[in-house]
Amino acid sequence: MTANGLLLFFRSLASAPRTVGAIAPSGSALANMITRDINGATGKVLELGPGTGVFTKALLKQGVKEGDLTLIEYGSDFMRLLQQRFPRARVLWMDASWIAPQNVFEPATFGAVVSGLPLLNMAQNKVDAILAGVFNSLRSDGVMYQFTYGVRCPISHLQLQQFGLEASCVGRALMNIPPASVYRITRRRTVAQVAE
Repeated sequence: MTANGLLLFFRSLASAPRTVGAIAPSGSALANMITRDINGATGKVLELGPGTGVFTKALLKQGVKEGDLTLIEYGSDFMRLLQQRFPRARVLWMDASWIAPQNVFEPATFGAVVSGLPLLNMAQNKVDAILAGVFNSLRSDGVMYQFTYGVRCPISHLQLQQFGLEASCVGRALMNIPPASVYRITRRRTVAQVAE
């Protein structure tokens, strides 16, 4: 990470710690883990809360085309940095909870969503709005990847049930500061789909 990116991260952390939701920028171990199952064949990818673009760079290394990336960032300083670093990506300055109510995307637009949002710091109704927008925008076989510093999935069991989702931990990045876990969130498969 560049010195400018690091300075921007710590300045944003000092001014709005609950919005940033981390004590340090995500490391390469976490970036590699959260993006490892995504590649150029995934198609369009939505990234929520990319911050300084650590996961974005990892997605590009995995073969995702910059033009297939849509980045949603709430922090205006981060948004401007992302526009400079990834000029061919679509960078939107907005709250991720606005996706569904504002009909931002056509249904089934994305093959994957990578989320760096601090869901544990958010009210349940806001997380509900984010999930509604994400899963309306994902293809039927699409996957959401979410990381957390918590000890369990940041999407509650009740929310998973409500949205017809299931979550599985794909790994823990112990070398990240602080250590983090990555969850793979998908639509629950029906009995007919399992039999196929």
